[in-house]
Amino acid sequence: MSEFQVRSRRVGLPSRGGESALLDIGPPERPVDLVFSHANGFNARTYLSILGPLAATRRILMVDQRGHGQSGLAADLSPDRASWQDLADDLIALLEAEDLRNVVLSGHSMGAAISLVAAPDVSERVSGLVLFDPVIMGPDFKPVTSPEAGETNPMVQAALRRRSTFPSRADVIQAYTGRGAFRSWTPTMLADYVTDGVRETATGEVELTCLPAWEASNFNTANLGPWSAFAGISAPIRLFKADVGSTCRTDGHEDKLLARGNVKIETVHGSSHFLPMERPDLVRAALS
Repeated sequence: MSEFQVRSRRVGLPSRGGESALLDIGPPERPVDLVFSHANGFNARTYLSILGPLAATRRILMVDQRGHGQSGLAADLSPDRASWQDLADDLIALLEAEDLRNVVLSGHSMGAAISLVAAPDVSERVSGLVLFDPVIMGPDFKPVTSPEAGETNPMVQAALRRRSTFPSRADVIQAYTGRGAFRSWTPTMLADYVTDGVRETATGEVELTCLPAWEASNFNTANLGPWSAFAGISAPIRLFKADVGSTCRTDGHEDKLLARGNVKIETVHGSSHFLPMERPDLVRAALS
């Protein structure tokens, strides 16, 4: 990725209790065109090879969410945490701190969902949304209000079982290559993820920057009701759904969304929930 400069920045968000971390790519003299938010357990740099080619003509901010990557915003593991509203509020605060205008909000999975929910509160700053398999539960979904509910959530249990420390970064790459969620990733994508996805410890090992308990908390609080957010957004919304294993549960309700006139929904044939990694060409075309 030597054809463009990656600027790592920190932005103070006093109202949110710390600093946001982000990657800033593209012409630095240009106003920001796009703000991208990553999926649960990942980090901004994970998407660098996907979004990097756009940096020739677009300026992009790629944000490390609270409890991920290089973020200086603490992960709140309080049992009272019941949704991703804290993450959406972080994004709103960042847009305001940077005084961004006329930007496209985009993201993958959890990052797409918080972009959608944040948009109505900063509608004067947002020109559109492009969402890749956002986590959208059906409108009849009953929110989880009890931490004990995680005991029966297989995603929560899988996260809690995740190994958090390794002897080295090379061992992380070896452990993940071709396995699980990383099966469809290129070596560059995996290397980028590991760059900001682990940190050195005092013992000389490395540990995940998104700790298993925080990843599990996010899986257990996927209750951020985005349906009312659609009504608060007049800007264009493009929504791309995975073909297999989608987390976007709009089936049976799409007619109402499409009737709004500003929403377009497309299922990407042959894709899984990791469609940005599988179809970077589609991601770049949609965003450009």
